[in-house]
Amino acid sequence: MTKILIIEDDPAILKGLEESLNAESFQVLSAENGEKGRELIKTENLDIIILDIMLPDINGFDLLKEIRKEGCNIPVLMLTSKHEEVDKVLGLELGADDYVTKPFSVRELIARIKAILRRKEVLTKDFIEYSFDDIHINFKNCEITKNSKQIKVTAKELSVLKYLIQHRGEVVTRDNLLNDVWGYDVFPTTRTVDNIILSIRKKIEPTYSDPKHLITVHSLGYKFIK
Repeated sequence: MTKILIIEDDPAILKGLEESLNAESFQVLSAENGEKGRELIKTENLDIIILDIMLPDINGFDLLKEIRKEGCNIPVLMLTSKHEEVDKVLGLELGADDYVTKPFSVRELIARIKAILRRKEVLTKDFIEYSFDDIHINFKNCEITKNSKQIKVTAKELSVLKYLIQHRGEVVTRDNLLNDVWGYDVFPTTRTVDNIILSIRKKIEPTYSDPKHLITVHSLGYKFIK
């Protein structure tokens, strides 16, 4: 059974989400603050986290940044009452998989949860390990080693790299990545993709400023070459 953690301090929203997700046969855990949420993330085998930005003890962005830094690769869907584009972009750049702006439709939220879970299944199915040069990737364990030394990557970096490897030799546009990895039909900027690619290059390329594997195809996108 899919296990979902909701981190939300509004009792009415929390109760409504619990009832709606239970009705969809999800197993639901809840936390009314970031500290309790942090403990559940450490102790529970979660499939997805629904994270509110405005929490009483810690900003949702800070909590997301913290768990990603610690290597947590659980998909995160953010809840926000803010409408500014910069807040949405910030959440995605910190490693969120999707966001919903309050007030939101529960049906839309459930549809987005199911879409994230489908993408997660596709990205982990029948493609566990891959090696090139001095890099070895274990997608199942979310680990990358370089010269046999483990390097830290975020869940989104790993997902983007896996997508490019799955389409190795092909030109992958920024829109391809946004639609298939992030799951958006419309996105306000491609800066997020470019920043992720730069971060991956710094971790896997011999010289990130002169990449040999993650190649830029001018005006089109990117291509992975082994």
